[in-house]
Amino acid sequence: MIDPASGRLLIANPHLDDPNFLRTVVFLCEHNLNGTFGFVLNRKLDYAIGEFVPELSDFELPVFEGGPVGLNTLHFLHQYPKQIPGGKEVTNGVYWGGDFEEMVKVINSRTIDNSKIRFFLGYSGWDQGQLDMEMDEKTWIVSFALKEFIFHHDEKELWKDVLKNMGGEYELILNAPIDPQLN
Repeated sequence: MIDPASGRLLIANPHLDDPNFLRTVVFLCEHNLNGTFGFVLNRKLDYAIGEFVPELSDFELPVFEGGPVGLNTLHFLHQYPKQIPGGKEVTNGVYWGGDFEEMVKVINSRTIDNSKIRFFLGYSGWDQGQLDMEMDEKTWIVSFALKEFIFHHDEKELWKDVLKNMGGEYELILNAPIDPQLN
């Protein structure tokens, strides 16, 4: 069993019925004694980044719901530490945040692969000990975070793709019904 840590994924167990996290995959950016912070990777909103950042209105980059906390905050993950300085490396080659003005310039320069940057409205957060309690309740499955999952091309398939990649017992829950009473 893998423990939660910065740079890992939390995969919602099929029995988790909290609508904020139903069938979600959360990328953990911080996990320490003070609490845990991350972003839901598979909840694309019906917005493009230009609706929040007018300087990027020429781009149809999607915005994801990072979680139920701080819905008035915009965050981003990327793979461009040299072009977007100031970000925190969360896992090998994946950075959280950085110089916002530089990020806007880099996107507008059209010199980067826009599939290697992802925007989030809000975030997911757990107070000290809260995630530990949820882990004891088997609410979450923990996996290593691969770049292809963090910047996945199809958010609707991400939950299943991560479980498939884990193999074994996890493949058995891929087709678990959302409501077990409907089984």
